[in-house]
Amino acid sequence: MTSNNENITTHDLDARHLLCPMPVIKVQKKIVELGPEADGDYLAVKCTDPGTLYDIPAWSKVHGHKVIEKYEKDDEYHILVQICLDS
Repeated sequence: MTSNNENITTHDLDARHLLCPMPVIKVQKKIVELGPEADGDYLAVKCTDPGTLYDIPAWSKVHGHKVIEKYEKDDEYHILVQICLDS
């Protein structure tokens, strides 16, 4: 976990070596675990399942979160999700 400024934190989630649907389930569980105080924070997800480049953005859109960035590097997939919760 890193802090970008005094109000926004980037939380890390390692979902490597998991296959669909587990990376999405881990994202959902992590966001619930972080709670309402994580609204506006970022969740940096690291995966090895190529399907996550589609699955996590689709799940995020349905649940109101925003995918800020997604890319592949060294056979790993990185997805940065901004957590957007209803107040």
